[in-house]
Amino acid sequence: MRFIRSLLLFVYLIAYTIPYATACFIAFPFLNATRRYWMAVGWCRSTLFVARWLNGISYRMEGMENLPNGPAVLLSKHQSAWETLAFPALMPRPLCYVFKRELLFVPFFGWALGMLKMVHINRKEGKNAFTSVIRQGKLRMAEGAWVIMFPEGTRIPVGKVGKYKTGGPRFAIETGAPVVPIAHNAGHVWPRNSFTKYPGIVTVSIGKPIDTTGLTPDQVNTRVEKWIEAEMRRIDPDAYRETDGAATKAARI
Repeated sequence: MRFIRSLLLFVYLIAYTIPYATACFIAFPFLNATRRYWMAVGWCRSTLFVARWLNGISYRMEGMENLPNGPAVLLSKHQSAWETLAFPALMPRPLCYVFKRELLFVPFFGWALGMLKMVHINRKEGKNAFTSVIRQGKLRMAEGAWVIMFPEGTRIPVGKVGKYKTGGPRFAIETGAPVVPIAHNAGHVWPRNSFTKYPGIVTVSIGKPIDTTGLTPDQVNTRVEKWIEAEMRRIDPDAYRETDGAATKAARI
């Protein structure tokens, strides 16, 4: 039954995304950047509703009061595709994702993405790529958006820890913005590289902002990783018992 429901979600995504993206192409030239963004977020909200109704995937938010009333860099755990589509629908401000320029060439999804004010990385620019990211990010934050990054870079299986990269902290320090760590357990309902979706409640926990003033990227990165991984063990303790047990055993040897 889960496979059938997952198949229906897949059909929905294809059948709904193409006409929705087409509507965006038609409407975007007549809308300002803010209205373009919220129109695109309508697709995210619709998909969250369908996933809840069809696949039994719901969510709860913790720590919304920790979100600052000003510029910020959100640094989130990355387990699945769920958080990528859910966060724009759940956050009170526009989010600006940092993504590879190649995504702009994905039919419909990438074309619509290109008409929004996001931050894209052209890796062919080499050392100048990060300078471009900072320039784009400053403009987006000046317009009221929050920049969001996944410090582990790629989706990490449930119960595992990826290598936290310093790109997000470097960006926050360069722009003078605080970082907001985010933990969640979406990998249980929308597993990495899995076609089948599973019913359940995603817990999204938002930490207090970390002031980056006077800190090095490594110091910020350490604080972000420490908070996220400790919080992951609070909201999803069973997933880490085997990993933490093995680490403790290795430390004793």
